[in-house]
Amino acid sequence: MTDIPKKSYINTTITTDLLKSLKILAAEKSVRLNQLLEEAIKDLLKKYKKETEE
Repeated sequence: MTDIPKKSYINTTITTDLLKSLKILAAEKSVRLNQLLEEAIKDLLKKYKKETEE
C-alpha cells in the first residue's frame, strides 16, 4: 500500500495577476495549481532555512 501524505486545507488571498500567472504555468506544465504552490512553499522554506544556518 502506498503511503499518501496527510493533507491540510489552507485559505489565503493573492493578487489576481499572480493567480492568473500560476494558472497559466500549471496549464503549460500540465500540473495542478496545488503542486506548484507546494513546490513554491518548499523552496521558500529551504531558502530561509539556509539563511538561518549561515
